[in-house]
Amino acid sequence: MELGTFGAVMAFALQVVNQSAEFYETVCDRAKGPRLKEVLKALQDGANRDRATMEQTRRENVTEMILEPIAGIRQEDYMAKVDESILGSDTAIVKTALLLEGRDQRFFDASAAKLPLPEVARLFRKVAKRREENLAKLRALTE
Repeated sequence: MELGTFGAVMAFALQVVNQSAEFYETVCDRAKGPRLKEVLKALQDGANRDRATMEQTRRENVTEMILEPIAGIRQEDYMAKVDESILGSDTAIVKTALLLEGRDQRFFDASAAKLPLPEVARLFRKVAKRREENLAKLRALTE
């Protein structure tokens, strides 16, 4: 399904950050390695901040741009399925976190280029940049 309006993009952005935040809330206690637990807690805090920011941004800008047409963002391109049954090991947790962070980074980066509101596009670029930094932290755990 194409996310063809600002309102649809913001609703999906909120869905994306919610999925990431809920994932980190779930796996923080399951992780065994102390370094992984530390990284997951930081990622959880960041995802919760992003969730609050997305909610605020949607509330503040929804009346201005809800029907503004946007083309080229397809929801299917950014869907991620998390199988909680495989999240018993630190390796599986890191692999899933890499999947989610990569998806988030791609979505926010691609969406920033297409959004008509400069301040929202700037916010999306910041989120994409943080996700890129998160990917580097997670990759460092696999070395």
